Amino acid sequence: MLLAIDVGNTNSVFALHDGKHFVAQWRCATDVTRTSDEYYVWLSQLMEHASYSPRDVSNVVVSVTAAGTLFNLRLLCDRYFGVRPLVVGKPECALPMPVRVDPNARVGSDRLANTVAAFAAHGGDTIVVDFGTATNFDVVAADGAYVGGVIAPGVNLSLKALHSASAALPEIDVTQPETVVGRNTVACMQSGVFWGYVSMIEGICRRISKERGKQLKVVGTGGLAPLFARGTDVLEIFDNNLTIRGLALIHAYNVNSSG
Repeated sequence: MLLAIDVGNTNSVFALHDGKHFVAQWRCATDVTRTSDEYYVWLSQLMEHASYSPRDVSNVVVSVTAAGTLFNLRLLCDRYFGVRPLVVGKPECALPMPVRVDPNARVGSDRLANTVAAFAAHGGDTIVVDFGTATNFDVVAADGAYVGGVIAPGVNLSLKALHSASAALPEIDVTQPETVVGRNTVACMQSGVFWGYVSMIEGICRRISKERGKQLKVVGTGGLAPLFARGTDVLEIFDNNLTIRGLALIHAYNVNSSG
């Protein structure tokens, strides 16, 4: 089986793929101090609980956004699975689509995986809006190429900044308020965050389409995508497992290319 690992700045996802489908998926908080041994103890117990064994893992593909985590993930793969992981974004990892950005520009591996999965499932001329620690807008050209995008602060990051910068403002959860105009501090904050992000999504997607000279489809992914989809018709498609599916597709492409 293939073990796909997506390490984000906030959470990490480990998913088992049997060659056709993802059969199990687990999530943990991203921690740069977590050792390979700790990863294994945590993951092996969850695998056994789902009636799988670490011995079932024959290949590993990794996407790492959080700096400092790759070393221990490589150790995990080498020491406990006996495999060398395919790391998306490294020179040895081939991509099924071109990347048309400035020379020597670094593109996040999660964005590359999103592009591959979005093109495979929804075609080109697409914008992927990924609600993570940052809110990413990734533009997929007609031929599937990644051609750039936009990075904005994530929703929860904005909420934390709002609270920490002002002692008078409480910590709140993001939700859709009943009205745009709030009648108390919490309602005002919820409105500012929710409708502010809805307006940002609508405005950026509209400007990207205008700049590209055509109307692009918009695919939302990430835990908060369904919430913001309630406030706008711009998010036409919701696809929550986009990144992890993209990793499986990239791994399959490398296996087929080398074969």
